[in-house]
Amino acid sequence: MLFLAYQVELKSIEIDIYDFIIKNLDAVPYMRIRELADACHVSTSTILRFCKKFECNGYADFRLKLQLYAKELHELAEPIQTIDELPFIEFLKRTHTNEFQERINSAASILKESDLVLFVGIGTSSIFASYGALLFSSLFTLALNIQDPLNMPLYNISDRLDNKVCLVALSVSGENEDIIDYINHIKLHKSGVIAITNSSNTPIAKLSDVDIPYYANTEMYKETNITSQLSVTYILEILARTVHQLKNKEN
Repeated sequence: MLFLAYQVELKSIEIDIYDFIIKNLDAVPYMRIRELADACHVSTSTILRFCKKFECNGYADFRLKLQLYAKELHELAEPIQTIDELPFIEFLKRTHTNEFQERINSAASILKESDLVLFVGIGTSSIFASYGALLFSSLFTLALNIQDPLNMPLYNISDRLDNKVCLVALSVSGENEDIIDYINHIKLHKSGVIAITNSSNTPIAKLSDVDIPYYANTEMYKETNITSQLSVTYILEILARTVHQLKNKEN
């Protein structure tokens, strides 16, 4: 950052300039050098020497860096919205509908016959893919998280297991190209595909044998997708428990 005063040695008058700039950060980047000098009761030469202490080639360079610094501070101060509980409450209500139960049962039927479950997700979804793999492995079968779908050597594992492999694809957008490529590849081996996405009207959902949408409000913070994953956690857990119950009935 530009304005870390403890990194430079400032004279008493320069500290006064520094304090004025910090207190008027929204206005100073648009002031001419004479205006800043008059406001601080110093000469323009003093302002130029002050700028050079912050490794600026002149006042114009100083103003530009100060504008960027002010913008950075505003972005850091951007408030994040509190979690809206209503979409999750609505999701829980949908879990009691016949349509949702049919999707869960269809997915569970595929998973019950699988000797290996592969989980794939990118970004935040990768974290929940890892959780899903751990949960499924604990309850009923071997499950692995594919962290790099394009370079994972497990591409050919379905050659040995035929249709005993099931892929669970997690994606908020349902449009990740790497996951789409992986689904297309694994479907060549007649492996089952289950999609857990935010909408059924997405490429990943349409490529799957069973898709389980959760319809959460999409939320972005700066460039990061922070859409709530509460529904995803619920779907993974209800799937794992349903398959576990089905397998117990067989035994």
